[in-house]
Amino acid sequence: MIRFKSIDIFRGICMSWMFLGHLLEWWIKPEFINVNNFTHIILDSVGASGFLFISGVSIALSYRKRIYKVEVLKELTKSRVRNSYLLRALFLLIIAIIYNLSVALAINDLSYIWSWFVLLTASISLLLAWPLLKLAKYIRIGVGFTIWILNRFLFEFLVTYIGQLNILGGIFFLLYNKPQLDPILAFFPFFLFGTVIGDLISNFKFDNTEPNRNKTLNTLKKYFFIGPILIIIGLFIEIPNFLVRTSLSWLIYSLGIQLTLLMTLFIFEILFRNRIKKSYKFLFYFSYYSFTVYLTHSLLRFLFLEQLDYISIWFIILITFLIFGFLLKLIYRYWKGLFSIKVQLGRLSSYLADKIEIRRNDIEN
Repeated sequence: MIRFKSIDIFRGICMSWMFLGHLLEWWIKPEFINVNNFTHIILDSVGASGFLFISGVSIALSYRKRIYKVEVLKELTKSRVRNSYLLRALFLLIIAIIYNLSVALAINDLSYIWSWFVLLTASISLLLAWPLLKLAKYIRIGVGFTIWILNRFLFEFLVTYIGQLNILGGIFFLLYNKPQLDPILAFFPFFLFGTVIGDLISNFKFDNTEPNRNKTLNTLKKYFFIGPILIIIGLFIEIPNFLVRTSLSWLIYSLGIQLTLLMTLFIFEILFRNRIKKSYKFLFYFSYYSFTVYLTHSLLRFLFLEQLDYISIWFIILITFLIFGFLLKLIYRYWKGLFSIKVQLGRLSSYLADKIEIRRNDIEN
């Protein structure tokens, strides 16, 4: 089985932008806020939405790999695969709530305990995606776009009840609290669309022979051309709302950007796989330690809080980024998965799933 470097590069790009974007937002002086806004408009398509998209790709590949071990290698059972998956999602949900709680206490606003930072969105997306992974790809695509359309009208209806102590106010709080972040109905489809791409390339992961390689390439080329079409639709469907984060235009436009970028990376990797060696490693560290980066980089918030102008901030952010990346490289060299929250969650969920399976077998016997 091969490991796709394209996934690490794409996730590394997403995490790098989230890292740099947050520092820009936190450190720039208020009078230069337009610089921050303009930069986010240009690059935010590969931020949280891109991270969820590539997470969906990875989850689908992991799921197909485990199903392969169930049906072909007979190494696992379906119940163990299910338990491991759901435990991982629940552990991530716990981490997300703890993170939200720390933010709420830091800014003295308890409403942030349930707020749609990407960790919460990712954990809920994992839970929601489980029953959908078994559905056909075209059905998942239909579900994703249906959610986006419903989300547009549902938000416009519920926003009038914001802050009200009634059922509709509670539903708004549940689905859209802090809507400027990554609310589930707007961002879950990115995860779902990612599972479709993961399924498309899963066969090549297990069979990289020449015929399957050509078949995979032809499929990827078809999806590559869908990306620019989505970009054009997003640009013109609600002019100029493609600039408004979470608008239907922005969602479609962002999906087009992500699809075009990832298909380009996949096609390039399959065609020139042997030439891609260590040049992507810096992005790999941000990919491998993605959750760790997200949690720890928040500690940098107060280092230059609202102190930098629109020129000096770029130099300081670049230096900070390079230092952070160098530290990740050292950590990977000496400790590897020990400091990767993603890796540890996978190990813990697999371990507990094994224990549950053993106990279930003991009870049955």
